[in-house]
Amino acid sequence: MMYQQIVTEVKENIFYITINREQKLNALNKEVLMELADAINFATHSDEVRGVLLTGAGEKAFVAGADISEFQNYNVEEGKELAKVGQTNVFDAIENCPKPVVAAINGFALGGGLELAMACHIRIASENAKLGLPEVTLGLIPGYGGTQRLTQLVGKGRAIEMITTADMITAEKAYRIGLVNEVVPQAELISKAEEILNKIKLRAPLAVASAVKAINSSFRINVNGFDVEIEEFAKCFQTEDFKEGVSAFLEKRKAAFKGK
Repeated sequence: MMYQQIVTEVKENIFYITINREQKLNALNKEVLMELADAINFATHSDEVRGVLLTGAGEKAFVAGADISEFQNYNVEEGKELAKVGQTNVFDAIENCPKPVVAAINGFALGGGLELAMACHIRIASENAKLGLPEVTLGLIPGYGGTQRLTQLVGKGRAIEMITTADMITAEKAYRIGLVNEVVPQAELISKAEEILNKIKLRAPLAVASAVKAINSSFRINVNGFDVEIEEFAKCFQTEDFKEGVSAFLEKRKAAFKGK
C-alpha cells in the first residue's frame, strides 16, 4: 500500500502505521484521516494482520493536533460533517477493529492526537509524552470522541478538568489516572508495544475479537453488555480455535490457533 501521509508495513503479523508528517508534528489533516481510514479497513479485513501498532514519525510528537487551517472558516453544517466523518471512518473504526490496536505515544498527543490514541485499545507512552485536549482555547470542544472516551477512561471529574482547563499532563500523570497503560523510555517504546502485541498474537484471534466487541459494548447506549458477552461467548464454541485451545490444554502443549 502506497500512501502520501502515512507509512505502513506488515511484519510478523503486526501492521505498523506511522503518521509521517514529522515537520508538522504529525498533525491530522483530511489526507491523513483518509489514509488512516483505508489502513484500518485493511487491518480489519486482512487475515495476515493480528494486531496494529500506531505511532507518529520522529521523537517529538505522536500527533500534535488537527490542521486548524483546514476548518477555520467552517460553518455549523461543515463542522458537523467534519466530526461525523472523522468519528465514523477513523476513530470508531479503530475502536471497533477486531484486531487489537496499540498506540505508541512518542511525544505530544494533543487534541485530535489524544483522541486518536484514546480510540486505540491500548496506549503506551514514552516518558517525554505530553497529553491534552486544548480545543477550548480555540473556542471549540473535542469533536472526534474526546469528551466520551476521556470520561470513560479517567472519570467525569478528571475529564471535565482536563477539557475545560486545556492543560497538558505528563505521561506519568496520564498513567496514574488510567489514561495510558504504561510509560517507558523513548528508546523502549516500540519494543514495549511489540511485546504486548506479540503476546496477544499467541491467543485465539476470534476470541480476542469477541472480547474486544464485548468490552466495547459496555459503553454502548441501549445495548446490554452482558447480553453481548453471552452471545460472543456462545459463538466461541463453534470455532476451530476453541477445539484447539481445549485440546492443547488437556494435552499440555501450546495451542496453534488459526483464527477459524
